[in-house]
Amino acid sequence: MTDTRDTPFADGAAYIDGAFMPVRDARIPITDWGYRRSDVTYDVVGVWNGSFFRLDDHIARFRRSMQALRLDPVEDDARIGAILNTCVRLSGLRNAYVAMDCLRGRPLPGQRFHPASCRNYIAAFAIPWVWVISPEVQARGAHLIIASPLRIPDRSVDPTVKNFHWGDLTQGLFEAGDRGADTCVLLDADGHVTEGAGFNVFAVIAGAVVTPDRGALEGITRASVAELCGDLGLEYCERPVTAQELRGAEEIFLSTTAGGIMPVSRIDDIVLSDDRPGPVSMRLRDLFWAKRAQGWHATPVDYGDAAP
Repeated sequence: MTDTRDTPFADGAAYIDGAFMPVRDARIPITDWGYRRSDVTYDVVGVWNGSFFRLDDHIARFRRSMQALRLDPVEDDARIGAILNTCVRLSGLRNAYVAMDCLRGRPLPGQRFHPASCRNYIAAFAIPWVWVISPEVQARGAHLIIASPLRIPDRSVDPTVKNFHWGDLTQGLFEAGDRGADTCVLLDADGHVTEGAGFNVFAVIAGAVVTPDRGALEGITRASVAELCGDLGLEYCERPVTAQELRGAEEIFLSTTAGGIMPVSRIDDIVLSDDRPGPVSMRLRDLFWAKRAQGWHATPVDYGDAAP
């Protein structure tokens, strides 16, 4: 494998609309609707120890999101997988945060000023691994709040389609910082838990692992949690979860591509599990990384020297 530390790809590699480039040189036109209207969908897949985790699942979800938003780029799924592999190969990274976006362009001159008139295109990049919650914070358990902004209604923006409509989550993150917490989770208008800033939320209630069945992304790592619960003989349930239930849970943990399974030790002013990660959370977290090390759902990156 080529050492990229002194190359233009040292900070990562990108692909935009048919061309590869160093991530520092990646640009999108400011007139495109992907930028001006957040008319874009995306997905993120992780590379750990030189292998993608659940790559096919991420690309399949990406395709479903594109179809839901009527985005139709020229690249098929196999080509998207090859693009992601090339971004990682060019970067030389063994642990990488790998994003894929599909953006709507802008209507060509003389065409109707309407999204149907816009060409769609793919952008992707690989950069060094990103932790949504750092390992140091995970070790003591994240401090979580239920923030005051409500999640965008799912009748307005479908939460199962990954999107950049993060205004509510961004407000929640600032509120978490103001309150001395690490991150936040949002409720819907009926007082049910939805999701957090880039992660799904789980509560351990009467020994069962429970996660919201509405208002949240159908996370790939969330699906992995369900599999792990089966391995450990834990009851797993997707159902409505109230704020009161979350605050009264025996344990809370979070899941995301960029961090795996992340324990919580506080919610609002409530201390959980003697202010440390709970036993169920840690069993799941340890098994997650142990199985990852064994090649669970892994697709090795091809670091060969073939041209893009």
